[in-house]
Amino acid sequence: MPQPIHILHLHSSFSLGGKEARAVRLMNAFGDAARHTIVSGVADQLGARASIAKGIRYEIAQDAPSLTGRPSVARYEALATFMRRFDLVLTYNWGAIDGVMARRVFPRGAPPLVHHEDGFNADEAGGLKVERNVYRRIALGAAHALVVPSEVLEGIARKTWKQPPARVHRIANGIDTALYAQKPDPRAIPGLARDPKEVVIGALAGLRAVKDLPLLVRACGGLSGRFRLVIVGEGSERDAILAAARAMGIADRLVLPGFLDRPYRFVGAFDIIALSSKSEQFPISVVEGMAAGLPVVSTPVGDVPRMVAAENAPFVTGGDEVLLRDALQALVLDPDLRARVGAANRGKALAEYDERVMIARYRALYAEALHRAGALG
Repeated sequence: MPQPIHILHLHSSFSLGGKEARAVRLMNAFGDAARHTIVSGVADQLGARASIAKGIRYEIAQDAPSLTGRPSVARYEALATFMRRFDLVLTYNWGAIDGVMARRVFPRGAPPLVHHEDGFNADEAGGLKVERNVYRRIALGAAHALVVPSEVLEGIARKTWKQPPARVHRIANGIDTALYAQKPDPRAIPGLARDPKEVVIGALAGLRAVKDLPLLVRACGGLSGRFRLVIVGEGSERDAILAAARAMGIADRLVLPGFLDRPYRFVGAFDIIALSSKSEQFPISVVEGMAAGLPVVSTPVGDVPRMVAAENAPFVTGGDEVLLRDALQALVLDPDLRARVGAANRGKALAEYDERVMIARYRALYAEALHRAGALG
């Protein structure tokens, strides 16, 4: 039996967000064909490890050089030396770009590297930083491939980061859509007791500034009709969200259960999935809502206008609370409209966003980088 491929994952953090969830699904899919070493730039942010399947061989690196700090030859050399232990290196987002630069500066004996860019934090939500664009252009020349999930990011990679088309691979994020067809577990969301007369608006997001969840709260504060707003996630913006709800007089309609795993257990308990972010690319929460047969109300960020079914297009609207409120209001008051739009979304999710296609494309790309066909099953 061939030795498993030893893969190094360089993450800015390994808390459970979209990119981490995808990385774990791929780890689980590769099974015995690979073993994994994970580096988290923030040592105590390791929440995604709970989703790694039993039997998957992995470790959290304890001796890795820092992914952060001032650029220096010594730090690049330390990273390059560490990476030579592995068969394949996978780097994720700006927080791991120094791993890519280390391979550029010290290429001798380096394993193949695939870089993944999934979007931008609040510090680049309003526009990309020139110095980071230059750094990416230089570093990414060392990558076998750059993977992006969205058409918007694909355009940025080619035009702004000057990457040749052959290096850029757009692979849409996928999920196990069949799981979202099941009935939701009524106990899965602490603090939510379903009232059949209420419309439940749900959001799945880390409580971070870039997600602009107070905007969603303010939009809901202007709604007529009975509703409940459930925001599943945890983070530093919790107090700001609560303050916005109190200011709008809807604190009693807001449920903040914290982070909850296995969203297929509860997304179907929502009537509408909402997203209010300032910056996204291909948000997995939108795919999860679509797979559960829900209409999506969202700001027009990243690929969201292209992701949803045509019937949902009117509800992807501008980034202020009045436009978001109006999109929500139409759906809150019309259950038949919710059903029609949700059915169209589920059809598109089944056809285009099932994880089997995503896993097959990643498996083929990583095997190609290794020059070993079939290396990952």
